[in-house]
Amino acid sequence: MEANELRPEGRTVTRADLAEAVYRELGLSRTESAAMVEMVLAEISDTIVSGETVKLSSFGSFVVRSKGQRVGRNPKTGKEVPIPPRRVTVFKPSNIMKQRINECLAPEEETGGAAISTGADAGNARRLKAAEADVATT
Repeated sequence: MEANELRPEGRTVTRADLAEAVYRELGLSRTESAAMVEMVLAEISDTIVSGETVKLSSFGSFVVRSKGQRVGRNPKTGKEVPIPPRRVTVFKPSNIMKQRINECLAPEEETGGAAISTGADAGNARRLKAAEADVATT
């Protein structure tokens, strides 16, 4: 059974949902499953906080970027306000994840299984083929 069959569209996956999935798949107790999810999330969080990149193969990477100081504007008053430098976390999905996300959007031809591309979709199809080639070579 696919994971998205279990959740209605637009629902947020929680720690409890992840722990339940571990419980179902691995047969650990619910307490052990919850502890395992917490350990994995804590390790990911600690690594990101230390400024390192977390790369999960076939999923994506969490990268820490530094942003310099800049001038912002209060939208209510229009007054300029300095925004201090800070670090932000950015998620970059892998090519495999991008392909999985977009699979449901591309109708397939009956014969070749390739996506039909016309007009503006032609550029997207070329980029998808290039991404597939990148995945195949890595």
